[in-house]
Amino acid sequence: MISRLSDLIWPPRSLLSDAIVDRPGVIEAELWGELKFLADPLCFRCGFPLPDEVGPEAICGACSGRKPAYDTARAALVYEDHARRLILDLKRGGRRDGLPVFARWMGAATAEVLAKADYITPAPMHWTRLAVRSFNQAAWLAQALSAASGKPWKPGALRRVKRRKSQAGLSASERRRNVGGAIKASGRFEGKIILVVDDVFTTGATLEACSRALRKAGAAEVHAVTLARVVRPMDISI
Repeated sequence: MISRLSDLIWPPRSLLSDAIVDRPGVIEAELWGELKFLADPLCFRCGFPLPDEVGPEAICGACSGRKPAYDTARAALVYEDHARRLILDLKRGGRRDGLPVFARWMGAATAEVLAKADYITPAPMHWTRLAVRSFNQAAWLAQALSAASGKPWKPGALRRVKRRKSQAGLSASERRRNVGGAIKASGRFEGKIILVVDDVFTTGATLEACSRALRKAGAAEVHAVTLARVVRPMDISI
């Protein structure tokens, strides 16, 4: 009854427009068709799209030259205009009505890993940023993925012990240096398989820092999943 009453006062809107829809989390068919979902062929390690079908464990040039700290990383969407709106509404607007839908997309993107994962954990936010924003969008995504999959989540498995400047506008090497030593694991995870959740994969620097921290804490495997990932250098502003 409360839900129906709230819908009368604040009718649910499409996730990609101001159109009124019949239930939360809906996207109009024409806009849905414009979303760019990531699908094979992908780099086995980082999930970057590959131009040709080259086998189930093919890797991209970047991962061939420098193996990531995580075992695999996957994303649901290409980070383009529509995905950017979804993420900014979540990250800066605190809009949560799309979380169940996002969780299904991310679950499909990393289905094999999710099936064997022991825990889901979000990329952490420094407490000072959390105090200003009042929420961590990565934690919301991790919680939604946990609810959709039935896998337990550990919101405090990772902590950001040093506040660093924003990653926006930094190169890949600058991003790695910026998060170096900033993330630590809380407790031990001996032999566990951990799935780290974040909103956007840009260069992978934050996810690598999370992975190194979890491996130091004994994790056997560390995987990552994000709602979207950058596939062109000009897409890095978020």
